[in-house]
Amino acid sequence: PSTNTWAKRTPKLHHGDVVFTRHQTAGRGQYQRSWYSPPGVLTASFVLEGLLPSQLPILSLATGLVVIDGVEDLLPALRGSLRIKWPNDVMACGRKLGGVLCEATSNTQQSRVVVGIGLNLKVDFTNSGIENAISLQEVSGEIPEELVLLERLRYHLIQILEVIRSGQELTFFPRLRERDLLLHRSLTILSAGESFSGQGAGIDSGGRLLIRLEKGEIRAFVSGQVSYFLKP
Repeated sequence: PSTNTWAKRTPKLHHGDVVFTRHQTAGRGQYQRSWYSPPGVLTASFVLEGLLPSQLPILSLATGLVVIDGVEDLLPALRGSLRIKWPNDVMACGRKLGGVLCEATSNTQQSRVVVGIGLNLKVDFTNSGIENAISLQEVSGEIPEELVLLERLRYHLIQILEVIRSGQELTFFPRLRERDLLLHRSLTILSAGESFSGQGAGIDSGGRLLIRLEKGEIRAFVSGQVSYFLKP
C-alpha cells in the first residue's frame, strides 16, 4: 500500500536500505493527502539513521536536490531545468514531477528516518483529474532504468546526509536558492489556519520559506501549503 508505511513497520531494515514498488495503492503526501501512484510512478523509501529530529526539515528540502541530481545524472539533457517548490516538491516546466515525504520513526536523540520519494516516470495524466503533474517521459522522451535511478538517488541521499550530520548544510543552500521555483513569484501560503499573500523572497539558513508580504515585511514560514502563479 505505501512504501513509507511498510518501511516504518519493518524493523529489520537498516541504514541505507531501500524499499520500492511499481504500483502503490495507498500513497501519502504532506498533510495526509493521497499520493496518486498508478503504474508508471516510481515510489521508494530510503532508511536513514543517525539524524537529529531538528534536522528533519533540512533533510526534506535537501532530498529535493537529491532527486534533481539523480535524474540529471542519468538524463543530462535536463540539467539546470528542474526546480524545487518549497518544501518538498520537484518541478519540471512548472508542474509536479516528484514529491518527498520524510518521517522520523523514533523520538530518541538519534532518529531513524524514512525518506519517501515519489517520481513520475511514465504516466498519462490526461484523464486523472490531476492538472499540475508531469512525467519524465513528457519532458525528456526517455526514462532511466529503475534500479539505476534508485542507485543514483541512494548515492546522493547518503552523501547529503553526511553533509547534514557534519553540520555543513549551509554549503548546499546556494544550490537550493538557485533551484527555488518560488523565488520572486507571486504566491499565497496557508499556515496555521491563516492565509498570507506576497512574493517569494528565498529560503533562509533554517530552511524556512521567506515571503515579502504586500506591505513589504519579510516573514519566514516553517510550514504551510503554497499556491503560486506561473508568471513571476
